[in-house]
Amino acid sequence: MIILAEHILTKTEDKVFHIILNRPSKKNALTRAMYRGLGDAFKAAETDKNVMVTLMYGNGDSFCAGNDLKDFQDVEYITESKTEERPAAALTKWLLGAKKPIIVAIHGYAVGIGSTMPLNCDLIYASEDAKFQFPFTSLGLVPEFGSTFILPELVGKFRAAELFFLGDFFTAEEAVKIGMVNKIFPKEELIEKVTNIAKSLAEKPPKALRSTKELINKYHKSILENLKQEEAIEFRRRLVSPEAQEAFSAFFSKRKPDFSKFD
Repeated sequence: MIILAEHILTKTEDKVFHIILNRPSKKNALTRAMYRGLGDAFKAAETDKNVMVTLMYGNGDSFCAGNDLKDFQDVEYITESKTEERPAAALTKWLLGAKKPIIVAIHGYAVGIGSTMPLNCDLIYASEDAKFQFPFTSLGLVPEFGSTFILPELVGKFRAAELFFLGDFFTAEEAVKIGMVNKIFPKEELIEKVTNIAKSLAEKPPKALRSTKELINKYHKSILENLKQEEAIEFRRRLVSPEAQEAFSAFFSKRKPDFSKFD
């Protein structure tokens, strides 16, 4: 096991590169350091000739509970013209440009980035206890990581709007029904089952596999390259907005936010 960055572990076994979110005490909520680590991890997987498939999952009782709000409140944001310098942008670049298949195994909570990041991967498997949520509007934010294009393409405009607007939790069973998850496994079998799937893929003809992935994503990629930057710029604007500050304050104070003063 290699500690690539704080709270990000990696290992390579049977041509499969494992990326493990390892901040279980915070349900693997992402910090800026973790974004950097994930970007570095996907870069390592993509550039290692011994790796055929990448597999990502979390330690503890959840996959990822979203962004660490305290960490993101402390950020001094760079100018909009330098969006690519941000850690999240580096991660986006490696996900969007990845030629090798990426598989995600989700258990427990998958909130915010915990749900949008997997949408950028190739296969998503979940345990029976998985709970997904897109809470962005409730926090005064907008969805990111290309999700405003990927999710409507996947589930339809009206279902996507409902998931984004209301921000309700939905189950793994519901995620399978709308086409967001490939298959559900028992929690105690999830990592083993999905690792075996990854190993099976790693034994297939690598060039054929990568070419198939490229063809599947070719149309989407051209759109996402521009959209992700637009989302990132608006996300940063919203992150420092009065609405978001009220939502964050209410979250930390464990009270109901009051948006009545905003038009």
